[in-house]
Parts: sequence; C-alpha cells; structure tokens
Amino acid sequence: MARLTPLSLEQARGVLAPLGVVPTVVEALEAGSVNSNFACQDAAGQRYFLRVYEEQGQAGARAELELLSELEAAGVPVAPSVRRQGRLWLGAHAGKPVALFPWVPGDILCQLRVDPAKARQVGQALARVHLAKVSALPEGRFAAADLLARLERVAAESTALAPDARMARDALQELSRLRRADLPQGLVHGDLFRDNVLWQQDRIGALLDFESASRGALLYDLCVCVHAWCYGDHFVPALVRALGEGYQAERPLTAAERAAFGVEARAAALRFVATRMTDYSLRAPAGKPPLRDYRRFVARAAVAESGELAGMLGL
Repeated sequence: MARLTPLSLEQARGVLAPLGVVPTVVEALEAGSVNSNFACQDAAGQRYFLRVYEEQGQAGARAELELLSELEAAGVPVAPSVRRQGRLWLGAHAGKPVALFPWVPGDILCQLRVDPAKARQVGQALARVHLAKVSALPEGRFAAADLLARLERVAAESTALAPDARMARDALQELSRLRRADLPQGLVHGDLFRDNVLWQQDRIGALLDFESASRGALLYDLCVCVHAWCYGDHFVPALVRALGEGYQAERPLTAAERAAFGVEARAAALRFVATRMTDYSLRAPAGKPPLRDYRRFVARAAVAESGELAGMLGL
C-alpha cells in the first residue's frame, strides 16, 4: 500500500481547478505500492482516479500519459488521462506530478478467480501491448545494476535479510552473463499483476499502471506475467499453458525466445525478490510480517531454474 502524500478535499479542488473538476469527495486508496492514489467524485456523481506520482518527475509522468494515449489509439484496453482543451494535462501537488483519469468500473480478481479462460485473455492482452507501435520507449527502472544496488542496500541494512539478499545478488550476476541481448525488444508493461487488470464480468475492461513500461525484452515481460497470474501456493500448469497459448495466438515466440525462457523466467522472479525486499521487507514494522513476501519469488525462481515452468508452457 502506498499512501505517501496526503491530499485533502480542499487541496484536491485546488489541483483540479484548471480542469473544471470540483470534487466533493476524495478518498485515499490502498491500491499500489509506489504512488499515492485517490478516488474522487464530483457533485454530479462523476468518479475519477487521481494519482500523485511519488517517484517520477514531470517528464516521466508525461511520458506515461503519452504512452497511454498511443496504446488507446492502437486498440489496447487502457484508461487514458483526462485532457484539458484536448491536450494532455499534468497538475502538481506537494511538488509532485498529478494526473487524473476517468474511473473505470471493474473488479480486480483474487487468485482463486483466475481460470484458464481468463489467463488466456491476459496473455492475448499482453501480446497486443507488445505489438503496439509507439513513438517513444523509455529506459526501464529495473536494470540489473539497479536491482543489484537494491540488494546491496538490503544486505547493508538488515542482518536478517542479508543472506537471502546476497543469494539473489549472486544469482542475478550469474544471469547477467547468461541473458541474450538478441531477443526481440519492444514496449513492455513490466508489472502486469492481477491488481493492474480490471475485469468487467468475464472480459478485460482495462489494463492499468504503465508506470514501469519501458523498452525491454518481450519474453521477460511474458515471464513477469506468468509469475503474476499463474502462481498461488505453486504454479498451476493449466494457467501457465493457457496464458502462453493466449500470448502466442497473437505473437508466436521465436526459436531464440523459446530457448531462453528459463533464464528470463529466473531473472523476472529475482527482480521481484529485490523489489519486495526493499519495498516491503525493509519497511515492515518491527515484529510484523511484510505485506508481500519476497520468498514467494525465491520459490518461483527455483521452479524456473529446474525447467519445470518451461515444460508447463510446452517449450
């Protein structure tokens, strides 16, 4: 949960005044782990989603809004931001960028509600993101050097976490030598977990949160999605197979990607070992477990390394 920057009703009215939006209700949301997010409603009952960008500056936030506009034009189900006189709008609050989006109704699925039919849709949607033509691709925030720096910080700050942090560091360094630079590259979402997809009955209503979108290996992004959607207490083979089939119905994997799946799947899992450690384990109150446990991604990485996950995908 990220509610790092408070926003009162009076402050929201001031921020949104240039758009002609006068909220009567502002409610902090528990969704997300990086940005501060709020639900707003005006006197007419119109609902909005307001985001305060905690880590991105104006340039980064604007790039995300421009990307959403291009994805919408490409037919990808997204929620583009509210515009001012037909142009992209960014406000500011507490020195941080603010964007406003129309409220998209829909449900976020718990893991028990994910079935093969829904997993197939997620795979198809991700492939359409990968196939979309966009004008600019930002560099990613989770390069190997960035993740290694996170793990070094964990090892320095927590005696209890240091052994696992060093283990993950060593594994990432090994994978940096094994990963192929010639895999197909393009736009990757980077974080297509269950809480970033809204469902309207049994169909996808919108893909959310493109803050981590960047240029990257398309296979790596598919691996992130498999980790996110196909694992409860363990990987569910039927979900893995359905998600992979949905993806390849839109964009078949190349021979090089099929051969590289195990390495990319390990790298994707270890990314979340690093970020779960810094974003949750280090921030957990003394004596309380973190909201999200990095060890679940240690387990995912082990399955990927064994070759079992590639077998579930039919590779």
